[in-house]
Amino acid sequence: MEGTSIVPPIKYHNFTSQRVSLSMAYMDVPSTNTSYASNKTIVLLHGKNFCGATWEDTAHRLSQHGYRIVIPDQIGFCKSSKPPTYQFSLQQLAYNTHSLLQSLGIESTYVLGHSMGGMLATRFALMYPEQTSHLIVTNPLGLEDWKALGVPWRTLDALYKDEMATNYTSIRKYQQATYYVNTWKPEYDVWVNMLVSLYQTAPENTTFEYNMAQTTDMVLTQPIAYEFGLIQSKTLLLIGTKDNTAIGKAWSPPDVQAKLGKYNVLGKETAAKIPNADLIEFDDLGHSPQVQDSERYHQALLGWLDGSGHV
Repeated sequence: MEGTSIVPPIKYHNFTSQRVSLSMAYMDVPSTNTSYASNKTIVLLHGKNFCGATWEDTAHRLSQHGYRIVIPDQIGFCKSSKPPTYQFSLQQLAYNTHSLLQSLGIESTYVLGHSMGGMLATRFALMYPEQTSHLIVTNPLGLEDWKALGVPWRTLDALYKDEMATNYTSIRKYQQATYYVNTWKPEYDVWVNMLVSLYQTAPENTTFEYNMAQTTDMVLTQPIAYEFGLIQSKTLLLIGTKDNTAIGKAWSPPDVQAKLGKYNVLGKETAAKIPNADLIEFDDLGHSPQVQDSERYHQALLGWLDGSGHV
């Protein structure tokens, strides 16, 4: 991990799901400051275009702040199994994550998710309120129901064809426009190249591409937007308001595109729906504020954890 002399080893949680033997890769990072926030754990959930490793900076800072950090790669992603036939659902991924935590003896945890991981973290908090002491989401997907706003459904075959056409150029173009507000720094390339390697490394790349098509269908057709009022955990939303992410916007008609992905509005609307929520907005940042301005993002996160997070 960045800033540490020792990279935590990749471990594997082996389990059976949907009649298939699977391995879920994860890192378990111990606290390096046992005098502070002892016995507290934070689970970090990656986004759709990310891996658990993308959380390296956050994990290092939280570990120094006294937290144990658990960082899984979800099934279908990165170093975890990529099953050729799997029914992906947010509930299934939340269940898998809960299974990992049970295997580690973790009864209560903070859950922090970014992008798809924020959508998954929300589903986890809804399914396991007793285990979710705090919910933290960073520019989560699912703050609106895209299909209800007019995004056409797209077949898995068409989505798979889209995935097969993915390359460095298409990934960088999308991330530059969505994640970094049309700016680019050389250090962003590491995360583009991480994703490119998954699309290009045989023999798993074709299954990975199909799993990515399946998870696109998952986030498009399994909204969480109607359940924010049911969240019991104390919640923090960290929102880069220049974000314009909306699943399906690329294949939607212009009048639908114009309505989607307005995070400058969605953050406020969502915070108002959650019974015990705080909202921190970054008015000049995009979909990945933790990467685009790490210092400001982590100052806000740690400040919240030190204050209202400890109740």
